[in-house]
Amino acid sequence: MSDPRRLVIVEDDEAFARTLKRSFERRGYDTRVAHSPEELEEILASFHPGYAVVDLKLGGASGLVCVQSLRAADAAMRIVVLTGFASIATAVEAIKLGASYYLAKPSNTDDIEAAFDRDEGNPDAPLDGRQSSIKTLEWEHIHQTLVETDFNISETARRLGMHRRTLARKLEKRQIR
Repeated sequence: MSDPRRLVIVEDDEAFARTLKRSFERRGYDTRVAHSPEELEEILASFHPGYAVVDLKLGGASGLVCVQSLRAADAAMRIVVLTGFASIATAVEAIKLGASYYLAKPSNTDDIEAAFDRDEGNPDAPLDGRQSSIKTLEWEHIHQTLVETDFNISETARRLGMHRRTLARKLEKRQIR
């Protein structure tokens, strides 16, 4: 069984990872940092966390792979996924793969720790939020297709019926993090 005060942070932004690590260590967590899915596997071989914070986009890799690995390592682990560009598609996939919560950046240690403690959804969450724009709906469709193709740009462009360079330009305008 995992020690509930042990935490692994999977984040490719070294400065942000270092800041999170220090902040959680001040709160009494024994913390390790991985910058890729491969580093996470190495850490999990000898370190058994009760909590995890996973960035959705890890350079060229998907944080969803890390969520799957973490859930396989310990089904009771509390996993929070962080992303700079949240989408419905990735939120759904993260939860299906075993994430406990999904937060948009910027999020601080308080937000993450509160997410660790949340066991249930909020039935009072506002339903009449801002209407999605056409650009937002397009972005969510693109992002969902990216997830389905495991972030393969050529296959995503083919499925969306657009030229690969057109998709690449759209992705440059709104990078996935």
